[in-house]
Amino acid sequence: MAQGIPDKIMSNTTLIKDLADVAKDAALLQGVLMRIHETPNSSELVTYAPFTLFPTPVPKAVFFQALAVQTHYNTLVDKISQDPDFLEEALASTIAVDDFTARLFRIHQQILKEGRSQSIVLGLNRSDYMLDQGDDGSSSLKQIEINTFAASFGGLSSRTPDVHRHVLKVAGQLEESRRILDNNPAAGLAKAVAKAWELYGSERAVVMFLVEEGQRNIFDQRYIENELWKRNISTMRKRFDDVTKTGSLDQDKRLFVREKRVFFEFTHLAGTKKVQQVLASPGVLEKFFPDQPQIVEQIRATFAGLYTLDMGPEGEKTVAMALAAPDRFVLKPQREGGGNNIYGSEICQVLQGVKESTERMAYILMDKIHPNPVQNYLLRRDGPLKISNCLSELGVFGTYVRQGKDMVMNECVGHLLRTKSSEHSDGGVAAGVAVLDNPLLV
Repeated sequence: MAQGIPDKIMSNTTLIKDLADVAKDAALLQGVLMRIHETPNSSELVTYAPFTLFPTPVPKAVFFQALAVQTHYNTLVDKISQDPDFLEEALASTIAVDDFTARLFRIHQQILKEGRSQSIVLGLNRSDYMLDQGDDGSSSLKQIEINTFAASFGGLSSRTPDVHRHVLKVAGQLEESRRILDNNPAAGLAKAVAKAWELYGSERAVVMFLVEEGQRNIFDQRYIENELWKRNISTMRKRFDDVTKTGSLDQDKRLFVREKRVFFEFTHLAGTKKVQQVLASPGVLEKFFPDQPQIVEQIRATFAGLYTLDMGPEGEKTVAMALAAPDRFVLKPQREGGGNNIYGSEICQVLQGVKESTERMAYILMDKIHPNPVQNYLLRRDGPLKISNCLSELGVFGTYVRQGKDMVMNECVGHLLRTKSSEHSDGGVAAGVAVLDNPLLV
């Protein structure tokens, strides 16, 4: 492992087994936890969240590039969310054929029609990247997506640095243990929520965590909840059907659930794949950052090639390009959470079926990124202890709070590294494919 863990450690099976036991106990001690698959709603049965035995080497330059651009992405998301004309134009083709996005857009339109009841906007974002390896061995940062809704693992990633530091110390790699940065997205995310709550101006207001049925990843959320309770801010956890049954809006359009006033906000449409593709078109970023060429350059430097599948000559060109060389691309629907993207020969199967139909507009095409595989051990409950060729994805958490036209907070609050075996094309930690990791800066 270049500039990482020496081969003599990676190949020592007795040492690896001992280190794996140490690592699993360290993860349990640090609270890197998930509920088990068989009983996702039971607080009695938990295990360690899946993670790598060793941290993964990441070049310093691209790591700090990702941190530096995050506040600009926060600003971009906020500007997009305030531009209904841009959203309507950008998503026109998608909402015509994708029911999920269309329903979100109708909610957006209804809110605009009725008028916003309060001027405070909270943004909790995570921008995800992979490192594209050039022919000369250099690494360039390329954005996979920006998550304005499915931005999880800020809690657990706050607890993993000490796990890998401990493993490295036990392995005799003291110098390497010092190259793992402190990381606490949970505190940063909670700080932004707390600021928005404070501006909301009601000490009786609670922060609601809207959760799905069968939540294995509850501890990730609990860390953020606990950070809010430290600030004496009350929280509640409600499932979608709970809100449907017990939620109501008063005449000022304030949300109440079981007679408690709720502060709640999100900007989901700004993070759709179609908006990502439109932003990569010439001249579009300049619309949001007029007379700020340096910011435009910083953001655009992270874009991979993105191509429209709309009906018309440009979309026809994209279809032909994908069918001629499917291994060069990824076909993406408008979904979050991992496990939805389409690769290789399957791209041909999908596009052959929809190439003459407007159904193709539900997708975008993106250049496939080629990260450098690194060897590591992926630790999962009941999983085999074996070395794997692995690929990693770097996420950067950002927060902002706006009151009216004033941006009162805009910060980068931490990072997340997820790693998976190279045999898997797609999928995150929640999808059961990737595992938690830490960057070892080199």
